[in-house]
Amino acid sequence: MLEQINQEIKNAMKAKASDKLSALRYLKSMLMENSTSKSPRPEMDVIISHVKKLKDSLENYPKESDQYQKLVQEIMYVEVYLPQQLSEQEVVKFITDIITKLDNPNMGGVMKELSPLIKGKFDGKKATELVLKELA
Repeated sequence: MLEQINQEIKNAMKAKASDKLSALRYLKSMLMENSTSKSPRPEMDVIISHVKKLKDSLENYPKESDQYQKLVQEIMYVEVYLPQQLSEQEVVKFITDIITKLDNPNMGGVMKELSPLIKGKFDGKKATELVLKELA
């Protein structure tokens, strides 16, 4: 993963794409910091949590603001490194399969089974809404 990011950093430097360059450098620093920590997490978990924080930050700015647009750009640059996203239909299928497997399906039980399947591949808030809809 770091090799790929390093190559993208070089490409961004050559293209003089400063926004992309700073987003990738920050991501690289997070990965490097994680790898030297006492209890490193998988690289994908670091990227997933970073993208989640960026998306959550969008709520703090008006859509017309420059900061909002910068965050959207940064998310685009970093999302490339996430696993392929799942469609809503795929997640609904997971949910219905889990519900049929469980003896007493409830929100906590379904989310416990669903979360590892969709981690980094689908928005957790949307998944919660889908679970509530399927349980109703």
